Amino acid sequence: MIQTYLLLLAGLLLLFISGRYLVDSSVAIAKRFRIPTMIIGLTVVAFGTSAPELLVSVQAAIKGFPEIAMGNVVGSNISNILLVLAITALIFPIPVPKNSVRLDWPVLMFVSLLLFAFAWDGNLVRYEGLILILLLMLYIAVAVIQARKSQMNRKEEPAGGKQMKAWLAGLVFLLSVAGLALGANLLVEHAAIVAEGLGVSQRVIAITMVAVGTSIPELATSVIAALKKETDIAIGNIIGSNIMNILSVLGISSVIGNITVDRAISHFDIPWMLGVTILLLFMMLPASRAKIVRWEGAFMIVIYLLYIYLIF
Repeated sequence: MIQTYLLLLAGLLLLFISGRYLVDSSVAIAKRFRIPTMIIGLTVVAFGTSAPELLVSVQAAIKGFPEIAMGNVVGSNISNILLVLAITALIFPIPVPKNSVRLDWPVLMFVSLLLFAFAWDGNLVRYEGLILILLLMLYIAVAVIQARKSQMNRKEEPAGGKQMKAWLAGLVFLLSVAGLALGANLLVEHAAIVAEGLGVSQRVIAITMVAVGTSIPELATSVIAALKKETDIAIGNIIGSNIMNILSVLGISSVIGNITVDRAISHFDIPWMLGVTILLLFMMLPASRAKIVRWEGAFMIVIYLLYIYLIF
């Protein structure tokens, strides 16, 4: 059993390291092709930070562990808000951009409700996955158009520092993809074994251990930004990550193969995800203050601990 836990941790570590280098190498390749920074941020980086969730969910769907595939995404979305955002706010208060309230949050709420509707019958089928992917393409297109409008009169700053060489960026990218695939495989297989050994469902392991593990890149990035007092993009990153998790991760996974949704996930966990998303709006709303402060971060962590207690 010790070997199983070690391989599980190895899978988590591989996902963290590979996800980090996947983003770095992807950005370097995109810059070599002179793709604007704002487009890189909305596409390459967004997909890169969701890569651990995507690989884990795809592997779980292929290997016949639907509870892990769905629980990973729902658990990640809950932990992104109640853990990642909360811990960041504890370190340094988080400013709330107006655009996050006006555009990003409504999109997140809409796709979360859509997932709730799709999952209610106990299945996420291919045509529903295709709808999610089409919405993903629409969301990216709208975000890119808005970014272009906001920067129309501004010249893009040249990238500072040394850029990664093209051959090295390509090699790192390939190694990162291989690392993500291997890490996801180790995580899925041994999470299922751990669940069986502890006598709990795969859903519980997926929503806790697997979900938090695949959220480590977001947590590490947000904590480093908070320590540097650079929390301006924290809200946008978390909301964007949650949108990507639903539209890209579950969209692609369900197109590969229909995903069976455990009743506890569709009737308990997804409603919790919706409630957490609504809670986030209340945290962002006071326009005069427009910050998520430390006591709110502490409150969100208490809510997360309550959720973990209830699912166990």
